[in-house]
Amino acid sequence: MSARADLAGEIAPQPRGVLVERRLDPHTLSCQNRPRAFTPTLIVRLTIYTGPGNVGGMQEPTFLILTALAAEPLHGYGVILSVAALSGGDVKLRAGTLYGALDRLAEQGHIEVDREEAVDGRLRRYYRLTDSGAGALSAEVERLRRNASAAETQLRRRPSFGGAA
Repeated sequence: MSARADLAGEIAPQPRGVLVERRLDPHTLSCQNRPRAFTPTLIVRLTIYTGPGNVGGMQEPTFLILTALAAEPLHGYGVILSVAALSGGDVKLRAGTLYGALDRLAEQGHIEVDREEAVDGRLRRYYRLTDSGAGALSAEVERLRRNASAAETQLRRRPSFGGAA
């Protein structure tokens, strides 16, 4: 498959799974650094995800944040501590990363504000997992189980891991 460009420089529609980007050709810049022409670039996606939801599953911090909130509502710093404990210290969320993720998860309906309370003159907002969030977390747990099981099966086939010689 190749991208077709008509005389006006427009890129013709491509089949599903094929992306075409318009990139600036550095050789066509004028002396005022204004673009004169764009070169069509073909980008082909070789992987097609057919499962529901997010492409390729959740990011690890998202998975751990939802896991931390599965048992009980927590405030931001409580989520940071819980994620560190759940990951054995491998994942250390920074406040900016956490609150961006919490906002995104709230927009997606996976979490919601449970309550707010003032502690030492500062407002603590507690978040809780919604039914939608529990469903998303459960689906991700199942996806990870399937992948881990497949990996374990393949490893057992290796001679050095106790598989057939």
